[in-house]
Amino acid sequence: MVSSKVIEGEALALAAAGYADEKQAEEITVLDLRGISSIADYFVVCTGTSTPHLKAIRREISEKLGEEHGLKARASDGNPESQWLVLDYVDVIVHIFHRDRRDSYSLENLWSDAGRVAFEPASAG
Repeated sequence: MVSSKVIEGEALALAAAGYADEKQAEEITVLDLRGISSIADYFVVCTGTSTPHLKAIRREISEKLGEEHGLKARASDGNPESQWLVLDYVDVIVHIFHRDRRDSYSLENLWSDAGRVAFEPASAG
């Protein structure tokens, strides 16, 4: 069912984070890049534990944003073997990392000026 309400910005980032959480993604972080980046307004960064897990997280986010909000990623990059998958929704970019790759790229440190958007995983309580 496609929502008649357009979802964008922070609501889109939080929806993507929620869908990642539904597939047990770990360490989900939503960064607010408004005012400090022309790339996107928000990054969603999350961690998967294996190649199949990375694929499942990407599929869940893509399918749910399509089914529930009529959105399709402008671009999808990376492959599971690279351990870094990217979904580009224009103002929101979702980064799905394997934990080893996430540590080496350290996007949160690279974008340390970015604010954090509060996101509470459903599994946390």
